[in-house]
Amino acid sequence: MRFAHVRSPKAADAPRLVSVHGEEFAFVDEFFPDAPATLEHLIAGGDELLDRVREAAGTAQRHPLDGVRFASAVLAPPTILAVGLNYAAHSGELGLKTDAGPTVFVLWPNSLTAHRETTSWPRALSEAVDYEAELGVIIGRPGRDIAEADALDHVWGYTVVNDITARNIQFSEAQWSRCKSFDGFTPTGPFVVTADEIPDPQDLHIWTVVDGHTVQDATTGQMVRSVATLVHKLSESATLLPGTLISTGSPGGAGYSRDPQIFLRDRSTVTVGIDGIGELTTHCRILD
Repeated sequence: MRFAHVRSPKAADAPRLVSVHGEEFAFVDEFFPDAPATLEHLIAGGDELLDRVREAAGTAQRHPLDGVRFASAVLAPPTILAVGLNYAAHSGELGLKTDAGPTVFVLWPNSLTAHRETTSWPRALSEAVDYEAELGVIIGRPGRDIAEADALDHVWGYTVVNDITARNIQFSEAQWSRCKSFDGFTPTGPFVVTADEIPDPQDLHIWTVVDGHTVQDATTGQMVRSVATLVHKLSESATLLPGTLISTGSPGGAGYSRDPQIFLRDRSTVTVGIDGIGELTTHCRILD
């Protein structure tokens, strides 16, 4: 199944979980009494609740998806784990070495934003803001020290992430959380696709278009460490909780490494996409 969070025209209203069916959607919280209103509630209910939602979706009232305002694909994950240097081409173009183990950092929750929203940042902080298309993995079943062979059984679904990065800060500080956690620097969505819809997460086309120009064009098969390997390695030291978002790294083609360099400008539009999951668009503003 395919899900999203949408907002009503009233800004004060909380985002609501919807099931997506082609160009239409249905409000999940209308399916039956106590139906989940957010993705987090749906994940917490396990397979039984997902099966009940799946069955109810067949007869639910549907509305046109066109023009709807989205919220972040994940609203309140217990943590957002980001993996760096997970594509050899990206590591090389940044002049960084892929370590023996995954390079892991945490993204701050204030960075989450949605499809078609505007991300802004002060010019005084950075004029070297870059894009990074990434496959987002959402944990369903909790686990500690998960065997690699069992790792995909713990994945609930997949989404699209744009790991926006202030490169000048990234290369001036020893850790990467701040340079990637400005307000709005982690757009996600618009859709979450359940794991059964993605038979092989290492066989997905991933790409980025900035201001009409394709700048990243790769496959998730180029990952240094597969999704299963990442889930295994991350769970060695900590329990992965339901709803955890793992952003799995970006392929080559970052703006920083290009000649001339391509950074996100005032009024730039960047779309990152993964075939079979969706396209995620962000509008950019630089504040003087």
